[in-house]
Amino acid sequence: MPHKIIFMGTPQFSVPSLEALAKSSYEISYVYTQYPKASNRGQKLNLSPIQKSAEHLNLPVRSPKTLNTDTELNFFKNLSPDIVVVVAYGQLIPKKFLIIPKKGFINIHASLLPKWRGAAPIQRAIINSDKETGISIMKIKEKLDSGPIMKKIKIEINPYDSSGKISEKLSKIGAENIVRALDDIFEGRVKFFEQEHDLTTYAKKIKKDESKIDWKQNVINIIGKINGLNPNPGAWFEYKKIRYKIWQATIFEKKGLPGTILDNDFTIACKDQSIKIVEIQREGKNKLLLKNFLAGMNFKVGDVVE
Repeated sequence: MPHKIIFMGTPQFSVPSLEALAKSSYEISYVYTQYPKASNRGQKLNLSPIQKSAEHLNLPVRSPKTLNTDTELNFFKNLSPDIVVVVAYGQLIPKKFLIIPKKGFINIHASLLPKWRGAAPIQRAIINSDKETGISIMKIKEKLDSGPIMKKIKIEINPYDSSGKISEKLSKIGAENIVRALDDIFEGRVKFFEQEHDLTTYAKKIKKDESKIDWKQNVINIIGKINGLNPNPGAWFEYKKIRYKIWQATIFEKKGLPGTILDNDFTIACKDQSIKIVEIQREGKNKLLLKNFLAGMNFKVGDVVE
């Protein structure tokens, strides 16, 4: 008999791993995902990318608002899984659930643990100007992202990689390795090793109020914010009380008072150097390359953005 798996995930990052498992010899008994969120107008529920993928694959889906009920616990017990694979589910797994599967819960986490435990590991790595990141395949314990690790896979973070680009890379790497990881677990070929807990850092959830650009920071910090918050929620500034999001920018050597527009290319001064914008978006408008943006933009060299 094939080994029975439960898959738990929510965003697009999880989809390639679900698809890889669906193509394998493993039997996916159920797919768990976060409860659908209401649209802005509250008229329609938006299914998660994992729910859409699972339904396309004809897999049964469960999306409880919480796992902390007797109903959910009993339902899960009755599924009698051999192992549970978690990829960015977005909800802590209660201890009562963790002891049910024969081989426990296995998680694909998007960082090189113990660095960047928590909700936003990719964004925090880029904002922090880290040179590398990766995935960690690990067992889940009750404490957040603290379980022993069976495998780490590293990649470089290039200076202008966005969190969206790194997420795509890590998502693909996770999918390429999850079936092999399960094979190793069931065939007894794997050893788990404890994390170096004293080296732990935490990747707190991104808050909207931290996405505003502070031009008094060094250019490296500002580029890190722009890249780390692309595609969501986006790093922004205000000019003449209108909000603009910068989606891509490069470092430039010109200097000036922080926030000052230095030239006709809309170069903006930071604490030490300046940035040249590559792609920008005025609120309520579409993203534009800088040359297209400047065609309709009225500004003066020497003005200050906020």
